[in-house]
Amino acid sequence: MAAALEEDEIDNDDYYSLLNVRREATQDELKASYRRLCMLYHPDKHRDPELKSQAEQLFNLVHQAYEVLSDPQSRAIYDIYGKRGLDVEGWEVVERKRTPAEIREEYERLQREREERRLQQRTNPKGTISVGIDATDLFDRYEEDYEEISGGGGGLPHIEINRMHISQSIEAPLTTSDTAILSGSLSTHNGNGGGNINLALRRVTSAKGWGEVEFGAGDTHGPLLGLKIFRNLTSRCFTTAHCGMQFSSRGIRPGLTTMLARHLDKNTMGYLQWRWGTQSSMNTSIVRDTKSSHFTFAVQLGIPHTFIMMSYQHKFQDDDQTKIKGSVKSGFFGTVVEYGAETKISRHSILGATVSVGVPQGVSLKIKELEKQRESSASDIAKKKQEAEAAVLLMQESVRRIIEAEESRMGLIILNAWYGKFVTDNSRKHERARVIDVTVPLQCLVKDSKLVLTEASKAGLPGFYDPCVAEEKSLKVLYQFRGVMHQVLCGDTEALRIPKQSHRIDNDS
Repeated sequence: MAAALEEDEIDNDDYYSLLNVRREATQDELKASYRRLCMLYHPDKHRDPELKSQAEQLFNLVHQAYEVLSDPQSRAIYDIYGKRGLDVEGWEVVERKRTPAEIREEYERLQREREERRLQQRTNPKGTISVGIDATDLFDRYEEDYEEISGGGGGLPHIEINRMHISQSIEAPLTTSDTAILSGSLSTHNGNGGGNINLALRRVTSAKGWGEVEFGAGDTHGPLLGLKIFRNLTSRCFTTAHCGMQFSSRGIRPGLTTMLARHLDKNTMGYLQWRWGTQSSMNTSIVRDTKSSHFTFAVQLGIPHTFIMMSYQHKFQDDDQTKIKGSVKSGFFGTVVEYGAETKISRHSILGATVSVGVPQGVSLKIKELEKQRESSASDIAKKKQEAEAAVLLMQESVRRIIEAEESRMGLIILNAWYGKFVTDNSRKHERARVIDVTVPLQCLVKDSKLVLTEASKAGLPGFYDPCVAEEKSLKVLYQFRGVMHQVLCGDTEALRIPKQSHRIDNDS
């Protein structure tokens, strides 16, 4: 029975979330939600053949969810075993002898056990292994007469592993707003090695920001004490500040890094970073990330590193998530050209290789294996994304009418809504790839200037999908009510009622 529950966690078709009702919903609540969605997705409302086909699929899914949840026996079985439990052969003969109350009692016990296991396993493990191979001898062979003198004899070129780096990190949620992060790394280069270990304690202080205290120790740099702060300035702009003190035999070395970032458009970010300390510098960069490509342009002025860099990565839309990349970096140190590729080799691992050709550095080959957290296959995620996009298309006309009605009464207008993971280990630089725009689906759920979401995962709502499977997610909403701006950030499984006075923000923010 417990095993069935664990398998069901993989299935993210949540009937309660789809209908946006509580798990304790009454028959009247189920019926009201069912009728609302039927009006939205009824195939006869669409003349376009493609939209009509998509509407039929969503209409059938809503009808299936209502049929299961409106029947007490089927609903009790679904609560424990999910959709798979309804299809088990012989289930009607054995399990339907139990009353819904008995099945629910068993479900509540198993639910408590599952939550305990989930809390123990929610460590979010991440790791990388990087190997550097010196292949200079392939391109820079000695002259034949010198080889004869030295006894080279025209043998095989000399290739050696000259560097290796291993890193690992785990997360442990302490409370709903506090998280502990433990990370460590080991490195070796040309026979010299070292390592470090870090412990960070992060607290989410509000919907606009979080703070983090970091403690570290290593055999090369000595103890480290740091403080990092993140803050949303506006809906399109944020800033981070990181100050630290490095303790060593030569004294205390303070350092400060600040970064200002702004969304230039839907897929483009601009960054301005200033670093003061042992390696002071100023860096300006533009990053554009789309479904099929990733482009970065950066300029840095600093001591001792001053350079200009440009890189491009192409993403193939295949099951292996294959990527090819190339970059050029030129500065006081010389010029380096890199090219390589990476592909998914298993459900949890990615293998990549990069060739680096530089003057005066020579030629090297880097091999990297990235161990990923548990996640659904790329094809499953693509399917859910396609279903969500189809649902959003079907909502457009209804949303237009809802907005017109709300504007006429100065009611509830959803200005911007994002769903996914908003906090990463490093910075918010890669965050945009793991959140999705859910403005239209949320506006579609507005009724009489109110929006009510239940405690079920938001990933199951019409027009939603899970952009970061098996990770903590949140829903961030910027909305207008009575002409006043409001903003709220809530957890994935938290209930949400909009509007609220506590969500109100100052006009200048």
